[in-house]
Amino acid sequence: MTSQTSLPQGQPAPGQPPVPPAPAPQAAAPQATQQLPHLPAGAAPGDPAQPAVPGASARAEGSPARRPPLRIVMTILHLAAVGVVGFTVIGLLFGALGTGLGLLLVLGIGAVVLVGLVYALFGIAWFETHRVSGLYHLETPALRWTPQAGQGFKAWLRALGRQSVDGRMWRALANFGIASLMGVAVLGLAQGFVHSVISMFRTFTVWWQPGLLSALLCAVGIVGLALLHRLISVAIVGADVKEEQLNAQVRTSTAQREGAVRAADVERTRIERDLHDGVQPRLVSVGMTLGLAQQKIDTDPEAAKALVAEAHTSTKAAITELRQLARGIYASVLDDRGLDAALSALAARSHVPVLLDVRLPSRCSRTAEAAVYFAIAESLTNAAKHSRASECRVVVRVREGGILWARVEDNGVGGASVLPGGGIDGVMNRVLAAGGTTRLDSPQGGPTTLEVSVPCAS
Repeated sequence: MTSQTSLPQGQPAPGQPPVPPAPAPQAAAPQATQQLPHLPAGAAPGDPAQPAVPGASARAEGSPARRPPLRIVMTILHLAAVGVVGFTVIGLLFGALGTGLGLLLVLGIGAVVLVGLVYALFGIAWFETHRVSGLYHLETPALRWTPQAGQGFKAWLRALGRQSVDGRMWRALANFGIASLMGVAVLGLAQGFVHSVISMFRTFTVWWQPGLLSALLCAVGIVGLALLHRLISVAIVGADVKEEQLNAQVRTSTAQREGAVRAADVERTRIERDLHDGVQPRLVSVGMTLGLAQQKIDTDPEAAKALVAEAHTSTKAAITELRQLARGIYASVLDDRGLDAALSALAARSHVPVLLDVRLPSRCSRTAEAAVYFAIAESLTNAAKHSRASECRVVVRVREGGILWARVEDNGVGGASVLPGGGIDGVMNRVLAAGGTTRLDSPQGGPTTLEVSVPCAS
């Protein structure tokens, strides 16, 4: 399914994948970008270069992260290190808590100690989160300090209070305490293992069996604690991955719903404006003209005929306006013949010459095609009304990962911006509701480029 005209230099050759335009310098090209919250800037939904969900791992088979013996050894070393310092740190924290409570009424010194204690707890939780994430290669979101809701001391105090009861922080602290306890046990078993081996070699000729059995039991205990640590840590700290996945899904759904609501509101406003400013006055004029013709039909038949002819012309113009208005709401050719044919008809009606290059191997979903179609339609309308462009170029492809991608570029004066309730705002909201992203680049002096990426299966 291909529709193609000659393309200017720089466009992709037939059969070659599209090459996105190089991003314009920041100072010379103001850009407006709207995308889903859970996606990184510049990434299209479904891009295979990005993990599908938080927690997905791109580790290759056979990498150190996938080698169980090495992972167990690293876990044992972690436990030994935490076992050395863990209870010392926990003792200092409890000491700070007791000091803060004891001095709370002494010139506020205790309050300062308690505030420092909250920051210390956050630091230990942050360390524990990164330790477990790095050890087991979890895509756990970084632990962040609760942001202030406002400015001033009261806002900071409220943020400190929310941080002191943060569930993620306390889960990481609980995991640190458990790891400290396991670390002490690992150190004890390691000491027993060494003693057993030494004893076994000292009495090798007579009583070696008990020493060997003791060494094996210590080794099994160390490995068992390492495996248990992985199980507990992934369950406690790794729970943040699932929580972040759910939060990302909620944010995505919320953004799409809000985009759909805003797009519908912008579309309703446009329809009301077009009816009020265009079709309605014309129909009122038709009614008045027919009324005058009715009054003159007996006394001045020729004038009445002229008035009827004028009303007939105005009626045809109103029908044309209604058709254009309906086409802006729903393009029937899009369902009947697909995006290729719909864009060809759109380019044929455009007041600005359009170089159209559409290469689609198959149909995408109705939602995706409609979002791209109306984005291109709005861009061509803006080019005809505002940009004083003499030419527009439209390129449409299905990119890797099942992304329907389109770029519209005109050689006009540029300076396009996103205004609340405007046409571009409506386009961005419609695309956002379909799960896609938009990128507007329109420096003063031109050119203006709008890129749209929508998942084919949206």
